[in-house]
Amino acid sequence: MTISLKPNNSSPEKLQPTGWLKYLSFSLDHKVIGLQYLVCGFLFYLIGGSLAGAIRVELISPLSDFMPREVYNQVLTLHGTIMIFLWIVPVVNGAFGNYLIPFYVGARDMAFPRLNAVAFWLIPPSGLMLITSYFINGAAQSGWTAYPPLSITTPAAGQIIWILSVLLLGGSSIFGGINFIATILKLRRPGLKLMQLPMYCWAMLGTSILVVLSTPVLAGTLILLSFDIVAHTGFFNPSLGGNVIVYQHLFWFYSHPAVYIMVLPAFGLVSEILPIHSRKPLFGYTTMVFSIMGIVVLGLVVWAHHMFTSGTPPWMRLFFTIATAFIAVPTGIKFFNWVATLWGGKISLNAAMLFSCGFIINFVLGGITGVALAQVPFDVHVHDTYFVVAHFHYIVYGGSVFVIFSSIYHWFPKFTGKMLNENLGRFHFIITFIGFNLCFAPQHWLGLNGMPRRVAEYDPQFQLINQISSVGALLMALSTLPFLWNILQSSLFGEEAGDNPWNALTPEWLTSSPPPVENWDGEAPLVLEPYGYGKKDSNETQEAIR
Repeated sequence: MTISLKPNNSSPEKLQPTGWLKYLSFSLDHKVIGLQYLVCGFLFYLIGGSLAGAIRVELISPLSDFMPREVYNQVLTLHGTIMIFLWIVPVVNGAFGNYLIPFYVGARDMAFPRLNAVAFWLIPPSGLMLITSYFINGAAQSGWTAYPPLSITTPAAGQIIWILSVLLLGGSSIFGGINFIATILKLRRPGLKLMQLPMYCWAMLGTSILVVLSTPVLAGTLILLSFDIVAHTGFFNPSLGGNVIVYQHLFWFYSHPAVYIMVLPAFGLVSEILPIHSRKPLFGYTTMVFSIMGIVVLGLVVWAHHMFTSGTPPWMRLFFTIATAFIAVPTGIKFFNWVATLWGGKISLNAAMLFSCGFIINFVLGGITGVALAQVPFDVHVHDTYFVVAHFHYIVYGGSVFVIFSSIYHWFPKFTGKMLNENLGRFHFIITFIGFNLCFAPQHWLGLNGMPRRVAEYDPQFQLINQISSVGALLMALSTLPFLWNILQSSLFGEEAGDNPWNALTPEWLTSSPPPVENWDGEAPLVLEPYGYGKKDSNETQEAIR
């Protein structure tokens, strides 16, 4: 392969490599950066998934016989941190956001291309630093929440490396959030109004607002925690007069919005995929927009429902119960809108659509248990049990990860110009859906009957259910193999996709696949109605925007 250098139009003074080498370079092209996010995140997903497999192997038997207890705690901490901060958040925000947002607003690139590249290149060293801590002095052992006093009394080196890694990843998220807000609000093509944007733009705008408002709170909290560990200050150390409850408030002020930082972009991606593969307009565009922004507002005022067992006074319990129940309303609106979009449509049961429908099923189940957890008596009963583990994974894996796979199947032709094998894609979905529900559905029963989470040893009465759950985890692991083979085989020998294999009306499909460096050879198309499927003038609309 011949590798040539050519000037990058967004940075004339720099020479940028072309070909495959550009994906290993400090590229300023938003499409290259988006794919860098995607590949890097998936590599960390394989590592985090391997750690999850080790956890499930340990839990096959009630005794701690596969790994020592302290190693189990380290593996548990690394698994949660990697999956949240190095897989889901960078991919649903950074990967698809970088690739799609400039197309959707009619821009040549992001508002701040260099800041965009810096945001990505903070991630690989942060992840490697986090993982290698296990092999140096031992990784952090206090879980992804890093609650004191446990995080203060465990070995300091691993915890400090964990804090540094999360601080760098938080900085990456803030840079990205500022960039998305500026791009959506300031780089829209003339004539394109906010209420004409594709839904993913609204999802990313809301997500970026949450990132910019909440992530600095986590950064400040972790800096104070590091002072307690290194300088022996007393911010959160109860033996020195510190208050651990203050840490919980500060931590969850970020970490509950973090759930929406992972899920809101998934809502936007599903809202782009369903209309295309059901050949119908997106139902209830305006209500979808207001429900997304409603979640942004309510998502900032529900954090203390994680703390119902931390001595919260009755008035606080009441307020956060009501606020948490209210946040189910905008989520329910989106669910009904997605079902209405599918209703009466000409549905194509391809891999992208199957994973999106799987997301709807899983997320509704996770949402129902979330409403249950908002009720104080029930939450007190199942707090810190496997019921919470099941609920959380139904949201972030059954929700966000299913959407990631759906989005890969949908936009792979745009990324590469090649089609993925649909038979392998359907097989991937079936095994993933069965494995996921076999793994996490039984954990609701474990939690209701009192099995605590984050422990390597448990009452033998729970062994059979844990073994069933581990079989489900094995199926989830095996489901990755046909997906990887599909990506590899299709990238090299796949069927040519053409510019618009889905006959879509959204702007990214109105240029070549893969796109040129600055997205369009001429002027960006002005797409005022990206969801025109099923309307009488849809053909005329498509011809006009071409």
